[in-house]
Amino acid sequence: MLVRQPRSREAHGLQLGRVLCILGDIAALLALGFGIASAGTDHGPEIIREKIEQLRLFKSLKIGDASVTSSLVVPDFYERRGFQLAWVKQSSIEDLFRAIKETNADGLDPRDYHLAALERLRHEVEASPTPAPAMLADLDILLTDALVRLSYHLMFGKVDPERLDPSWNMSREISGFEPAVSIQQALDSESLYQAIDREKPKHTFYTALKAALAKYRGLKAAGGWPQIPSGPSLKPGMHDDRIPTLRRRLSLTGDLAPRFADHSQVFDGALVEAVKAFQRRHGLAVDGAIGRETLAALNVPVEERIQQLRVNLERGRWMLHNLESTFIVVNVAGYHSYYVNDGQMVWQGRAQVGRPLRQTPSFKAEMTYLVFNPTWTVPPTILAQDYLPFLKQDPGYVRRKGLKVIDRTGRGVDPGQVDWSHYSASYSPYLLRQDPGPRNALGRVKFIFPNDHAVFLHDTPNQRLFDRTERAFSSGCIRVENALELARLLLNDEGQWSRKAIDRVIDSGKTRTIFLQNPVPVLLLYWTAWIGPDGQVNFGHDLYDRDKLVQKGLASDFRFRKRPLFEVPRATPEAIAMDGQDAE
Repeated sequence: MLVRQPRSREAHGLQLGRVLCILGDIAALLALGFGIASAGTDHGPEIIREKIEQLRLFKSLKIGDASVTSSLVVPDFYERRGFQLAWVKQSSIEDLFRAIKETNADGLDPRDYHLAALERLRHEVEASPTPAPAMLADLDILLTDALVRLSYHLMFGKVDPERLDPSWNMSREISGFEPAVSIQQALDSESLYQAIDREKPKHTFYTALKAALAKYRGLKAAGGWPQIPSGPSLKPGMHDDRIPTLRRRLSLTGDLAPRFADHSQVFDGALVEAVKAFQRRHGLAVDGAIGRETLAALNVPVEERIQQLRVNLERGRWMLHNLESTFIVVNVAGYHSYYVNDGQMVWQGRAQVGRPLRQTPSFKAEMTYLVFNPTWTVPPTILAQDYLPFLKQDPGYVRRKGLKVIDRTGRGVDPGQVDWSHYSASYSPYLLRQDPGPRNALGRVKFIFPNDHAVFLHDTPNQRLFDRTERAFSSGCIRVENALELARLLLNDEGQWSRKAIDRVIDSGKTRTIFLQNPVPVLLLYWTAWIGPDGQVNFGHDLYDRDKLVQKGLASDFRFRKRPLFEVPRATPEAIAMDGQDAE
């Protein structure tokens, strides 16, 4: 129900007036038997008014077993329309029921949108020759609340990411958006179903995750996949009675072509390639053999993969609505980084991220400059936790690590003259600094996007660590592979910043700061299920144990976030009176 091109309040008022006039004509038709409303609704507005006032006062309204919790949007909507019935088109009701039932495909729960209560109420209304005004009012209000709930979840997600991660700053806020007006526009549209569908993220990443969810639910409905018995590692060329089960398991997820899913007990070349494909999709060492870790991944139940897909579809609703065409994204859980320029992925590389005890936060910032041949000043936390214990035992540790001791004025200090036993994590008058060079912890370039976490992307001398399958080695910053190529692409000036020109700057050993012509958004995200460039679904390790919290939130009762994400203007008494007059 998002207003794509916000109008002025005056334009909204004119549109609403025309809508209410039309509704008056429709109400007359309803008296002849159209829709679910019928004769006997003269007292309907008064009944709705009383219920809406109760909702405003008590912040909740019980309708049977269902609770109306939209104590701002629903009242504003009915006050604007003079408390008249809103669901006067049978097609709109059918569209809403269809949309609610299909929320399952997005990993949501239809029960969050009053499905059982609505089905029961609709049956009672349709079964009665002259439905009571109170029954019609209940159905109308509950339909509206269901639409508000559903639209809210599709636009913002059900789980509040800021409750899970205080560093999150990518919540979607909509200014100048009046939900009550948007509801009316959706109801007046030719297809309410299409209006609801437009609120889902349209990014191919999201739609591909939905397709994967449907596939894995189909696998579950067909009985899931077989568990492969434990035993010695399975390696290419071996014969083993577990191999036919392995073939069937890999064929079900598309890693092994159906023509090779036979009963052969030989670990042949086709099976080796299938195992490698599975390993690549699950972030495992790609060796084509079935060792302990690969066996464990193969035996993860399909139900767990379904939950993983649901969790990551929810993450998609948090931030895939209005993604820029140019950005850098780091998938922390996937240990990978990407640069998308004007909608095309032009660079990707493996990443080393924060250890579980020093997690890389999730947030968005704008990269504004990069630094060639950076110095590295050891952050206070790392100084206290990683260096002080060694320095107290061996002051020569400073020189072996290629560091200098600097006092607070910037003056160099002889490390042999410092008695480190006098200092602790809470107090040290010295800084440790590393000059540019091949041993510098930041490598040859760092990429700065100013933020409160002192987190940035950078090169690293520890290139060998990129070959590990799990790459959580840093203290929070992101070490990226092929960093100098990323620098060349970001500078986007082959005349001045070709790769040869960059190499000359590196070889000079001098620190050089270069501002980007245009800032580039950087998104540090956490995906444990994602779609790779080849279109295949990938599953990663839940490095920071975040999936369970999202899964718990998806299973919880509906609630709005404490901080509103859009304007909810209160209708003035004059507006209420005018709306009621127009509706008659």
